[in-house]
Amino acid sequence: MTYDERARKVASYGGGYETLVAGIAGFPEEMWDFRDEHGCWSIREHLIHIADSEADSYIRCRRLVAEPGRPLLDYDENVWASALGYSDCDVPEMLELFRLLRARSYALIKSLPESAWANTCYHPENGDMTLDDWLSVYESHIPEHLNYMQDNYAAWQAAGGGR
Repeated sequence: MTYDERARKVASYGGGYETLVAGIAGFPEEMWDFRDEHGCWSIREHLIHIADSEADSYIRCRRLVAEPGRPLLDYDENVWASALGYSDCDVPEMLELFRLLRARSYALIKSLPESAWANTCYHPENGDMTLDDWLSVYESHIPEHLNYMQDNYAAWQAAGGGR
């Protein structure tokens, strides 16, 4: 990844909380628990997943910086959603958790020396990952989930929601 591309991604990553809050502003809270006929995650479940994923991201980032060469843990997000009761979680609390975790990782990565970006750790599903790979995954995570939430919102509207 070039320096300029990384700088753009770091800045985008740093604005993730604001992007998320702006993105969900158009979804009425009364539909946050709606699931379409395919059983895809509700908006609430997406939001809780984002916070849990950020907790994992926080640890992965630090492992890549402080302990390159050590393995990264993976997890089954669908099992977490079910076993951890995502459908009952408090969204404002989880958004605050996301905000804090993202802010701390952003503060760290924007100050790293160039050499740190080549650090690698092994991920069981993705193989060797660099810090640049980590940044690419998590910089795109919020927009990706906002797209899923938009699909959920459209399905809710098509099912007669909001009328």
